[in-house]
Amino acid sequence: MSVDVLYANDRPGEYPDSYYHATATLLAPQAALDGDIVCDVCVVGGGYMGLSTALHLAESGLDVVLLEAHRVGWGASGRNGGQVGSGQRVEQDDLEIQFGHEKALALWELAEDSKNLVRSLINKHQIDAEYKSGIIHAELDRKNVRASHEYVELLRGHYNYDSIEPLDLQQIRDHLGSEAYFGGCLDTGSGHLHPLKFALGLAQAALNAGVRVFENTQVTEIVEGDSAQLRTAKGNVSAKFVVIGCNGYLGKLQSRVAARVMPINNYIVATEPLGKDLARSLIRDDVAVGDSKFVINYYRLSDDHRLLFGGGESYSYKFPTDISSLVKKHMLSVYPQLSNCKIDYAWGGTLGITVNRLPHIERLSANILSASGFSGHGVAMATLAGQLCSEAIATTATRFDVMASLPTWPFPGGAALRTPLLKLAMSWYAMRDKI
Repeated sequence: MSVDVLYANDRPGEYPDSYYHATATLLAPQAALDGDIVCDVCVVGGGYMGLSTALHLAESGLDVVLLEAHRVGWGASGRNGGQVGSGQRVEQDDLEIQFGHEKALALWELAEDSKNLVRSLINKHQIDAEYKSGIIHAELDRKNVRASHEYVELLRGHYNYDSIEPLDLQQIRDHLGSEAYFGGCLDTGSGHLHPLKFALGLAQAALNAGVRVFENTQVTEIVEGDSAQLRTAKGNVSAKFVVIGCNGYLGKLQSRVAARVMPINNYIVATEPLGKDLARSLIRDDVAVGDSKFVINYYRLSDDHRLLFGGGESYSYKFPTDISSLVKKHMLSVYPQLSNCKIDYAWGGTLGITVNRLPHIERLSANILSASGFSGHGVAMATLAGQLCSEAIATTATRFDVMASLPTWPFPGGAALRTPLLKLAMSWYAMRDKI
């Protein structure tokens, strides 16, 4: 990834001007790498996955270095919708069709582990991440409500998951002050949080555990070998093991992963403070919401009673010039009563998706691991992936191997054609959503 692309939307060394940035206490900047160093493990990327990997490895007694091209939590980990969802990005009935019930169950259990890990890290390290329980899945199409309720019964019956309940038309409209939806379900075993505060809490925990963190340090090359070499502008790292966690910001650093993980952009706005009464008229019980659009709308309330609303995508590193207008039209399709509401913050982030929306987790060589492509489901799964990578290096690869066994294919068309082909596909889905 070139420096121009690296800073296409943001100032070097600075967090984006988001609501999250405005309400988080930032860590002191960590120096850029200057000189050559040696370590047991070098982690590339300072998002949830990289920070979790580094923290868990340091707690196991290994000497860990983390290299981040910007600031810790700077990318999607500090900009996302904050939803800590249940299951994989692909629903369990589809996983059963693809892999059979036994493997689908193993994947469900790993997903449950991921939510538990997020909560345990918050508690263990006293991270003020504003965690709250509950996510509603809201159906925009009346005829899909039955399928949504059948999925609830699948989770209850096949997976013993009792923290989810169906919502009919009246119930969902009691929960949400919108006439856009016809039913859905409420998952109280999931939750939502302040994503940047969670990332910064992981970073502080990693520093406390002895991880050497270097910010504003872009890795330009990884040379494989018994002792891998990582090249940067002003220094090199020699490491027994390497873990790559760059997700949507990988660029051309690792071609095999880049072929399977495609960057796309997603956008969020934060309204002006609405006051508690108006805010709770939109979302009665302060849960998060994700709806059934293919290009999903997702939203929740902030602690100071703003609506944080995400919607819209694009497929290059450059963000649109007017993010506020782009997202507000999606917000008003759900809450037209907010037409006169001021937007105080609007920002974007780049995430990584795969063809089948399952994470791409792989041992690239004997001592180089990679995990990315969480496809919008990364708060919990990326955090777990870091723990799995640490286990694969320090103890056992059992859980890592389950996730690594999932097939993820290269995007069709290669680097030259994958973006226009995806744009074409997403345009079709956007048209379907409108219809």
